[in-house]
Amino acid sequence: MKVITSFLRLFFLLGALSLPAHAQDRPAESLLDPLKQLLRGGEENAGAPAGETQRRVPFSQQEIQLSFAPLVRQVAPAVVNVYASTRVQARSPFMGDPFFERFFDFPQMPPRVQSSLGSGVLVDPSGIVVTNYHVIRQADEVKIALADGREFESNVLLKDEGLDLAVLKVEGSEAFPAATLGDSEALEVGDLVLAIGNPFGVGQTTTSGIVSAVARSLGGVSDFGYFIQTDAAINPGNSGGALVNMAGEVVGINTAIYSRSGGSIGIGFAVPANIVRAVVDSARNGKDFFERPYVGASFDRVTPNIAEALGMPRPAGALVTNIASASPAARAGLESGDVVVAVNGRSVETPEALEYRLATVPIGDTAQVEVLRNGEEIGLSIQVEHAPEGDGQQLEIGGTGPFAGAKVAELSPALAQRLRLPVTGKGVVIADLARNSPAASIGLRPGDIVRELNGEEIATPDQMKALAETDARWWRFTIERDGRTIRQTMRF
Repeated sequence: MKVITSFLRLFFLLGALSLPAHAQDRPAESLLDPLKQLLRGGEENAGAPAGETQRRVPFSQQEIQLSFAPLVRQVAPAVVNVYASTRVQARSPFMGDPFFERFFDFPQMPPRVQSSLGSGVLVDPSGIVVTNYHVIRQADEVKIALADGREFESNVLLKDEGLDLAVLKVEGSEAFPAATLGDSEALEVGDLVLAIGNPFGVGQTTTSGIVSAVARSLGGVSDFGYFIQTDAAINPGNSGGALVNMAGEVVGINTAIYSRSGGSIGIGFAVPANIVRAVVDSARNGKDFFERPYVGASFDRVTPNIAEALGMPRPAGALVTNIASASPAARAGLESGDVVVAVNGRSVETPEALEYRLATVPIGDTAQVEVLRNGEEIGLSIQVEHAPEGDGQQLEIGGTGPFAGAKVAELSPALAQRLRLPVTGKGVVIADLARNSPAASIGLRPGDIVRELNGEEIATPDQMKALAETDARWWRFTIERDGRTIRQTMRF
């Protein structure tokens, strides 16, 4: 019996392949119906949820010849090349050495030009381009090259190192081809996507793949913890390019890859379009940085031990660890020990996911937050607000000491957000550094909190400036960086 069944299947298969393509596309009315259903994976609607299009293998010749070309024609003109150049002052290796400077007069060397190449996406016909921050970092000049070969100068409107995003404005009055930003929340693992960019500078290139994961954290490249992961080939030069869904919408900005060789191994990451849209809106409103909504609370990851202690079935959510007084979180009734599990109906698995959810809520709107408290889920309404600026004063340190060229300020919630520090922290922080300054040369960074200088505890920016501009030969200071305490003693 099994032999006869196998023979009949082979007979029907040979007969089906001998039919012309138009005959294979006729409605199911013939003896070939069982074979078609077999090749398509069973009954036509078996197991498919109501209202969903069933996924199946291609059957006819026309289906096999389907192409991504229409999507590429639609989006590719909006994907541009970004050329960034930086002038770097060249220095002799003997400059700064007291012995050689005593006997030799070193001439001023001409500056060198360092160039970087990346990709970008036009998201508005007026010439607004989104790219990665690391593509234009410290660039003195940024040029945009369109897919048709035209080149334009551009200005940087906004840049955010934490999100690794930058918004540029092309200098031109004409209407530019623009892509549409889609809803990245609609993406699911397994969805088809295209990556368009300029890898290795070879020219505009399109690769295809699927969404491998969502809500990925990418330590070491960005402190933003909500990336789309894809296996579409992304290589150096693709940074800032478009990740496109099957509707021709940009659902992500390609940002980084995981690789041991420098080339693609099928693990690429993109910033979701929903956060890109919020950043672009900030640039349109005249902001030179992306202002994150302020709720006035700090969060931590829920570990398995914490989940067990709270009676949770699994470790998920964001644990509330600290709440600022008179903050939106305090007014809404959020308490330390609560676990945030959802925002506006979207689940929250990690503190990074919570940060992403809140960042997509416009400032002034109210976020509906679900929290777990004493084993029960409670709904709270938290209004997101502008972070308090404090006095907003930044003092630049002069003199010849190791802090010369640094700008210091009181650590307000607004400044803490910009420097990616806990919003409930206090102290005097380095807000900015002049390029090639003494402060930059000794390794200080924006975000370093100065706790002590030459034996005195630092309380205010004025005190810090007075101490740092004194004439001293030996310097002792203590700074806090990424939760670590660093003590230094040096002769300067």
